[in-house]
Amino acid sequence: MENIADVEIIAPNFKRRLSGVTSTIIQLVPVQRRLGQKVATLGPGLPKTLPQIGFPALLRLWGRPKNRTHRVWHARRNIEMLPAIILRDILRMKLKIAFTSASQRRHTGWSKFLIGRMDAVIATSNKTAAYLDVPSTTIMHGIDRNRFFPPMDKTAAKAMLGLPADRKIAGCFGRVRHQKGTDLFVDSMIALLPARPDWIAIIAGRATGPHVAFETALKEKVKAAGLADRILFVGEHTNIPDWYRALDLFVAPQRWEGFGLTPLEAMATAVPVVATDVGAFSELLETGEDETGLLIAADGLEAMTHAAAVFMDEPMRARLAGERGLARASMHFTIEGEATRIGAVYERLLGKV
Repeated sequence: MENIADVEIIAPNFKRRLSGVTSTIIQLVPVQRRLGQKVATLGPGLPKTLPQIGFPALLRLWGRPKNRTHRVWHARRNIEMLPAIILRDILRMKLKIAFTSASQRRHTGWSKFLIGRMDAVIATSNKTAAYLDVPSTTIMHGIDRNRFFPPMDKTAAKAMLGLPADRKIAGCFGRVRHQKGTDLFVDSMIALLPARPDWIAIIAGRATGPHVAFETALKEKVKAAGLADRILFVGEHTNIPDWYRALDLFVAPQRWEGFGLTPLEAMATAVPVVATDVGAFSELLETGEDETGLLIAADGLEAMTHAAAVFMDEPMRARLAGERGLARASMHFTIEGEATRIGAVYERLLGKV
């Protein structure tokens, strides 16, 4: 446990279930610490390797940290904003509250009330910022270049995973469910692969609870199409960067998304991207002259099939898009850059004695 006297920023995580928010905390906090930000986590569901404080440490929040007028409580959910408001406004503890919003929908009255009580609000994209009724700072998520990078040898990258080294591979990664558009990817591959014997497709991710039947139906559809050996459901993996390095095309078929890191992960691995216009995808991808991928309307099977065919059938265009994607991710979307910009928000709130 960290000594609360040495902690300036508290990053609470009040949900045990792994989610995109939890993943963000897990990836970001070690980078923030390397950059000198005195941050510690609070709550369940996080690796023991992260710096943490326990709930009893909150009793010491009436005191301020050394050389600072306040601490910062960085909330990312409603259930993390409310306790901070109580600590600051009712118990009069020396706290400032920052909130990161990734939602791209109209907020409820309760959420608006909570957000309106924040000292600083961060939006993860310009689309997200447009749904806020308060001033905000847009700070987009970044990628860890120590994990996501191109392979030195694409053939070896495929062979390492037991994938056919002589085939090109289209991939779709993430939870298997209707919202994520897994069925659209499967249907597009069923349409494309018979005429392209040098390509296969992989779906990496798991189905949970009510979505298991959805996945089972997709597997049956693939089998009925005679493509069970070419459209592969490989399950969930902890070494997902290795799977990106085996790809020649990535498809992000989501029907809805808050932010969506998968296109960025593909770009950082020099893989061209086809993505629906949801979440932050339109702000991640570059289309037109400096193309890094193709953007299509959500829920459009015909458009997805056509866009995937473009990169499958034009290898030079695909290679150039991948190279530009790598350059764009490296220049504009690093996790160090994200942490630095968040640190600037903290500095405005912490105050100096």
